[in-house]
Amino acid sequence: MYGIEHFARHGTIARVMGFPTYGEGPFERAGIKTSVPLLSAFVAVCTAECVAGGLLWRGRRSGAILTLALLPLESVFWVGFALPIPPTFAVVRIGSLLRSRSAWRRPIH
Repeated sequence: MYGIEHFARHGTIARVMGFPTYGEGPFERAGIKTSVPLLSAFVAVCTAECVAGGLLWRGRRSGAILTLALLPLESVFWVGFALPIPPTFAVVRIGSLLRSRSAWRRPIH
């Protein structure tokens, strides 16, 4: 949300300790300019992932399905914005899902 507010107010990518918080990656090289709608779409995908986490926390299979369905959407933003850390978290998340398969094989509520 801070990134959207900063971009909307200043028209530039927010920086932390001199590093861009996102961007300056393949999206820009492909001519896809950073915009409030693009950043808002990223926030929407992240919010949906939080919903999936909440469902998983409650032991719902729908959370596992949602997190797996969102992975391709998330990866587009990770690559497009050149975000190096989220793919590592995705590997941990998928590994955790696979380890706890019996917990999320319960019927969808």
